[in-house]
Amino acid sequence: MRPRHALDDVRAQEFRAYVAGAGGRLLQTATLLTAEPPDANPRARRLLTLALARTYAGWDGLHGEDPYDHTRRYLVTRFALSAWHRHGALRPRPRPGGPLAVLSPQERLVLVLRLHEGIAEEQTAAMLGLPLDRVRAAHDRAMAAVLRPPARPAPAPVRVDTVPS
Repeated sequence: MRPRHALDDVRAQEFRAYVAGAGGRLLQTATLLTAEPPDANPRARRLLTLALARTYAGWDGLHGEDPYDHTRRYLVTRFALSAWHRHGALRPRPRPGGPLAVLSPQERLVLVLRLHEGIAEEQTAAMLGLPLDRVRAAHDRAMAAVLRPPARPAPAPVRVDTVPS
């Protein structure tokens, strides 16, 4: 049997390798959820830090479970709970940011899980504890909002009577 500190070293090395491989994608997911700009994302970084700490704490108990799925599930749950407490019922919070900033937190959750993470509708519904039709509706609203062309000022009218002859 190896000494305890040797096991801790192996565990830490495995976890460091996991973070080196998955950390960037998880940070991108957290940044999309918080709708912060990629270069100024303190909420996303805090969210990811909490999720990684939780994963590390349970590292020995994963028993074959994919650590990425485990971390992502905690990331999503933590984001949803903080959005619920901060805004009640996952209502949108106006803030500057990318195209996802116009979405409510629930719409962002669904869109990020479905499109960025590639999770099926049924799995997304199960992960969020929502009915399938509500996930579909949130996805459709989010896509319509993101794909809606930005409002542009109307062109100035051309007056026909002022054209020189």
